[in-house]
Amino acid sequence: MHLDPTLSKKILAWYDNSKRNLPWRVSKKSPKKLYYRLLSEFMLQQTQVKTVIPYFKKFTKKYKTLQSLSKINENQILKLWEGLGYYRRARNLLASTKLLVKKYNSKLPNTLKEIKKLPGVGDYTANALLGFIYNKPTLAIDGNVKRVFSRYLNKRELQINFEKLILINKKNLFITNRNSDLIEAIMEFGALICKPKDPKCSQCCLNKSCRYLRSSNKLKTNKRKKIKIMNYNIFCYVNKKKQIALTKENEISFLKNFNLPLMKKMEIKSVNGDWRFLKNYKNSISNLNLNINLYYKFSNKIPKSYNWYSLNSNKELIPSFTKKIFNQVSTLF
Repeated sequence: MHLDPTLSKKILAWYDNSKRNLPWRVSKKSPKKLYYRLLSEFMLQQTQVKTVIPYFKKFTKKYKTLQSLSKINENQILKLWEGLGYYRRARNLLASTKLLVKKYNSKLPNTLKEIKKLPGVGDYTANALLGFIYNKPTLAIDGNVKRVFSRYLNKRELQINFEKLILINKKNLFITNRNSDLIEAIMEFGALICKPKDPKCSQCCLNKSCRYLRSSNKLKTNKRKKIKIMNYNIFCYVNKKKQIALTKENEISFLKNFNLPLMKKMEIKSVNGDWRFLKNYKNSISNLNLNINLYYKFSNKIPKSYNWYSLNSNKELIPSFTKKIFNQVSTLF
């Protein structure tokens, strides 16, 4: 699986003329480089660029350096992250900034092994940071990069050992001293040209050597996201002060450690007690489609693990999932 030796030069030339103006792309000598790259890479995990940009700007306006971000607490970063989802990323980001500042003197370790010791940093993020910060000859293998090589070779991703592909083609890929640009150029190329649906083959700088374009048996790269349907009953204690009782003691893995009403997997039998049915509605979280029956009762007495929260307050971190519950319950008043 040898790649055309001109592939890197062609993609870099395309990148120079067509790259997006993204706020984390600062000059290679900028003192903000590590902070901006670390922040953006955590935010971009499983989240689209257009969604990340306003959050990135909000973070960097409030906390202008790696050091200033490292000094805040978990509640502060979670509140600022509110609405971006996958909150574990925020916790890992904060833990990583604290470790970089205290252990590494606000510098990134210069080996893949050491970088991967940062909380929440795996192979992809570690390679990306190593390339961006130190211009090392490496590629960060995300979905975009896999798709570019998969199409170029007209082979399914599962048929390609990407680490071996890069190693075999190392001399052809890393032929300039623009290794950090190449990492981003291939990802950008996959996002804008070699797209999952309707790739822009007529505008592709690789179309003369691309096996996908030349083949009569074109590889199908569109993957259907597996959607899991889950059914829940949600029970809300409310009072006349327009408050709702929430607890962090729940068994819902995808919302662990967040304030929620009582949630239970929906059962066939009817709901016991004096709970009143309010509404059935749907909510989607990542690859989960949640079918929710919402119940409520007015009560001044709540279980010990619960606390009252104002339906109109935004001082505490309230995930989007819980805010939707607030909106439904607010119709009672």
